Amino acid sequence: MEIAPDLVRRLKRLRLGGLLPTLPDRATHARQSKLSPLEFLELVLQDEIDRRESQGLVRRLEVAGFEEIVPYEQLAWDTPVSYDRPRVRALFAMHWLAAKENVIFCGPVGVGKSWFAEALGHSACRAGHHVRYIKVAKLLQLLHASRADNSFERELRSWLAWDLLILDDFGLRKLTAAQSSDLYDVLVERDRRAPTVITSNRAVDEWVALFDDPILANSALDRFAHRAHQIVMEGPSLRAAHAPGPTKPGRRAAKNPPEGD
Repeated sequence: MEIAPDLVRRLKRLRLGGLLPTLPDRATHARQSKLSPLEFLELVLQDEIDRRESQGLVRRLEVAGFEEIVPYEQLAWDTPVSYDRPRVRALFAMHWLAAKENVIFCGPVGVGKSWFAEALGHSACRAGHHVRYIKVAKLLQLLHASRADNSFERELRSWLAWDLLILDDFGLRKLTAAQSSDLYDVLVERDRRAPTVITSNRAVDEWVALFDDPILANSALDRFAHRAHQIVMEGPSLRAAHAPGPTKPGRRAAKNPPEGD
């Protein structure tokens, strides 16, 4: 079946050109199945909705900056790492996201903290949310650099705008006075506005000592941890047994057990 040029132009004018590749098959199906005009219209419009949702997910995943693409369906739950599995599974219902609550994954290197954090981010992207993943050290570097050209306020606002912010690898080293202030600004400004996920090799009760100013630390962390679901993970590193490199956005999703921090 050939589509009339006038129809092609009208669909493109309405920004419905995505219907063109499947429209002939849909028209044939409608004729063979004796669909009513309204049923046919519903069918092709659903095709367009599905196409746009798929493209939107791809864009959100690219912008998120994940190191690995981790769909919930491919998570490995049978590892030797100890943690509250029912509680982690419950997080994927994403009720905490709607409630603007936070999530903390704590534990030694290689037990899967980053893996689960990115999986939560992937689920949020699927649900239509705008997510950003970044290492804490990189975030602090960007905020510090923005002070040099007087763009700090704009840079800070950009990190407050995300529906979900994932801060990976907090606590690798003690923070300077400037870094303490910058991280305080991010956490306090996002408090009750939008949720944040943090992964760390250190227990939460060790975090205050990482800040240059304990008063600043207690103010920020008391707010953050009070509204956070804390997941403690313990066990051997899974990296030794599973060594393939990370899956970059746009490539095939990872199928191995957790390899994140």
